[in-house]
Amino acid sequence: MRIVCPKESLAEGIGIVQKAVSSKSTLPILEGILLEAYDSKFKLTGNDLEIGIECFVDADIREEGSVVLNSKTFGDIVRRLPDSEVFIEVKGDNLVIIECANSHFEIKGLSATGFPALPAIKQENSFKISQKLLRDMIRQTIFSISLDENRPILTGSLIECNEGTVTMVSMDVFRLALRKSTLSEEVNDFSVVVPGKTLNEISKILQPVDDEITVYTSTNQILFDMGNCKIVSRLLEGKYLNYKSIIRHDAETRIRVNVKSLLSSIERASLVASADNKHPVKFDIKDDKMIITSNTEIGAAREELNVETTGKELQIGFNPRYLIDALKVIDDEEAEITFITNLLPCTIKPVEGDDFIYVIGAVKI
Repeated sequence: MRIVCPKESLAEGIGIVQKAVSSKSTLPILEGILLEAYDSKFKLTGNDLEIGIECFVDADIREEGSVVLNSKTFGDIVRRLPDSEVFIEVKGDNLVIIECANSHFEIKGLSATGFPALPAIKQENSFKISQKLLRDMIRQTIFSISLDENRPILTGSLIECNEGTVTMVSMDVFRLALRKSTLSEEVNDFSVVVPGKTLNEISKILQPVDDEITVYTSTNQILFDMGNCKIVSRLLEGKYLNYKSIIRHDAETRIRVNVKSLLSSIERASLVASADNKHPVKFDIKDDKMIITSNTEIGAAREELNVETTGKELQIGFNPRYLIDALKVIDDEEAEITFITNLLPCTIKPVEGDDFIYVIGAVKI
């Protein structure tokens, strides 16, 4: 194999596929990146058997071929090369020559024969969505994914297509995050659960642009196709919890509040609170005022906010981190928060519509 490509493009491609490279594996080949030159294309592939990423890089193909290079070594070399054309040549016994300007490297590669191919996806269901919207949907829900491996189904996010709407849901035992959007075309109804690790890596690759990405699913795999980059991941097995039963639409108390103001107040109050629920922040809602307080052995904090209140007066406590996580990702200027009792979760949603819903469990005070 002999190819020439711009250093910047090569470094970008390596950075993308490295997200699917195993850092520690009993199989050395899984710690590598597969380089393939064929049909005037140069492709990089990473695959840790849970998530696989392939990326095409602009290159001048002088001779076709393939090789596997250690991801860390290859990436470190390329990132430190001068900003110029990079020449890569594979000689006998998988010896790889890398040259750029006055830099010259010779590193030992592995045969591409043993590199695991990305699974072929039987495209049973699919939908198209803009990169920006998908990235936002992941950002606005992924923080609620459970880290408890004893409930593996909750370590992923539910992606559900139903009646022309795509919905993403993440939840653990303390909270739920939901984001939905209307699709531009009719698609089959389906639902899958995608590992949180996969979505986290995808969110780093997606760009805030309107370019479309196509998502394909099969029985146990999902494919995110961006054209020059494809990401394949296994799906989590099992049935996701009935999230709709957790979302309550009745309320004894409703408030309308400025999101940034509430976030800032909770962040300040939490400076003297603890994250273990022993010292939650307390809301005291009365007469279009919300008093936010925190009292601990460290000290005390008090914040006062103007809100639009409907319904009963209420005192209720929350773990501040769960509220902060949700409020940080809301792009709307204002939101509505509904309460049922001081022992039941609150619900945060838009003033109009239902594009997002956050359910946060209350803490006894």
